Amino acid sequence: MNKMMHVRYAWIVAPLLLSVLACSLGSAAPTPTVVAPPSVVPPPNATATAQFQGAIPVDLPGQRADQAGDVDSSPNAYKKLVSGGDVFVHGLYERPFNAETMDKYFPYVDIVDTQGFMDDTWGYASITLVNTDSDGHLPAQYAVELDLDRDGRGDWLIRTSNAASTQWSTQGVQAWKNSDGDIGGVAIMTADSTPRGGNGYESLVFDQGNGTLTDGAWARIKPDDPKTLELAFKLSMLGNPSSYAMGSWAGTIVDPAMFDYHDHMTHAQAGSPNPGYDVYPLKAMAEIDNTCRLAIGFAPTGKEPGLCATVQQREGEGGVTCVPHRCPMYLLDLGCVTVFCP
Repeated sequence: MNKMMHVRYAWIVAPLLLSVLACSLGSAAPTPTVVAPPSVVPPPNATATAQFQGAIPVDLPGQRADQAGDVDSSPNAYKKLVSGGDVFVHGLYERPFNAETMDKYFPYVDIVDTQGFMDDTWGYASITLVNTDSDGHLPAQYAVELDLDRDGRGDWLIRTSNAASTQWSTQGVQAWKNSDGDIGGVAIMTADSTPRGGNGYESLVFDQGNGTLTDGAWARIKPDDPKTLELAFKLSMLGNPSSYAMGSWAGTIVDPAMFDYHDHMTHAQAGSPNPGYDVYPLKAMAEIDNTCRLAIGFAPTGKEPGLCATVQQREGEGGVTCVPHRCPMYLLDLGCVTVFCP
């Protein structure tokens, strides 16, 4: 083969080699590694991002819808008793102590104030405790129970566990629904003569932002008050109610399946924090506290089961004196006195 033939073959072979090399390089290109974004808590007032799609609460509205105080058990804690506020048969509990011995008091389970707020998108609640634990935390479970039609039977339970951040977060927050309407048993907001139980809040609708509903409910520690826990829940998740009754809860465990508690056990089984009762001390039901219900978005008539009564000064009638206070409606026949001043 002469020199001219070598040149001719080189011109033919070279393009073929380049083509093969290009194909080889293309097929051997490594597949890029996709790194999932870290789990983040979106900052307050943030908008939707690639990591999070949904709405985030802002600060609570400046004007509250309703407010109620609750018994502070700390002054008598050393006596292993409460000064009031516990009426087991009507679902009002003041039990921030351990069972049996009642020698341990939990200030972070003892509610002293609760407030409700509402705007066009969110319902809000604040729950103020006597104090934090020794580390400055609120390590219990905190919840609000919502009664949308104000008939005394709870419809929703919004609960958070071990809230730690002063920024809104869905971590530890769940929303449970009573889908079968069994809460309250036979006698609404009164202990049934024979505890029949029921499955309580059996439908978990929102679970810490997982699934398709990412922004249903949020919690945070109030930025300027470590003793106050704040909850926000999306009204659209509830069916966009214009009003509801709302009660607050705190407990080492606030169990959705145990509502209403007094329909799951007898008074003797639950015990009492009052030494005047023969079922003293606390037994099966301990380390828990709740409040009467607030009126959110409606004017109370005085007939709503479990609602706190609101007393206001009567306009234009200076001769009538009304001292503002809160009193659960169902305690009126047990010596709790209130006055309606329309």
